[in-house]
Amino acid sequence: MKRLAEIAVIGGTGFYQLFRRPRVVKVKTPYGAPSTDPSIGRIGNRRVAFIARHGAKHQFPPHRIPYRENIWALHSIGVKRIIAPCAVGSLNPNIKPGDFVICDQFINFTRDRPDSFYDGPLAVHVSTADPYCPELREIAIEAGKSLGLPVHPRGTVVVIQGPRFSTRAESRFFRSIGGDVINMTQYPEVALARELEMCYLNISLVTDYDVGLEGDPSIKPVTHEEVLRVFNANLQRLREFITEIVGRIPEERTCICSRALEGTPAR
Repeated sequence: MKRLAEIAVIGGTGFYQLFRRPRVVKVKTPYGAPSTDPSIGRIGNRRVAFIARHGAKHQFPPHRIPYRENIWALHSIGVKRIIAPCAVGSLNPNIKPGDFVICDQFINFTRDRPDSFYDGPLAVHVSTADPYCPELREIAIEAGKSLGLPVHPRGTVVVIQGPRFSTRAESRFFRSIGGDVINMTQYPEVALARELEMCYLNISLVTDYDVGLEGDPSIKPVTHEEVLRVFNANLQRLREFITEIVGRIPEERTCICSRALEGTPAR
């Protein structure tokens, strides 16, 4: 398939549409159907694809999202860079609901999710020491500053299996190991993108404090309704943020992502 888009946005909870009149592309992958067929539109002069991570009707819970299908579908239409917003809970009292975090690390606690395109006969080992594209991260940080948004320039996201939220004991543990925010979908999405040498940027929109901050009875445990309320209240700011980022992305890639398979049998 010819290159239909160069940049993609994967929309998370509450973010199911990017363009008003998109071109929808039917894509077949070796793994099955993606969450939604990619829709193609323009942001400025850049062709951008969009997939709703959970499906158009939020029909895929975190542990059932077709992650490989989504990433492969975007790769097959020429996408090289992915912007991946998602809703997160805060594990850090300095990171508040309504803030944005440009994550630079993840800790994975998911299980039984297909998380590689290389199941044999090739044994391919790709580094995820720095899993998020450093070039896109710097662009996002500067874009957020220019818009006056409350942006945290780094953070570690703890990725849990879901669909349930954490217990208080789990939340204390996740904080103790250095987690800043918590989410259910960042893994294996980011790792799969690296395996196909795609740049991946996470924009974490904080919707809540994970089960409440320890010792603060005024902060209640998170609910799905509260996540959606806060996300929807900040959706327009998120759209403006993405538009600003896309406008700053250079044509040429010089980052580590574009060389991820060097020295492996996949090259």
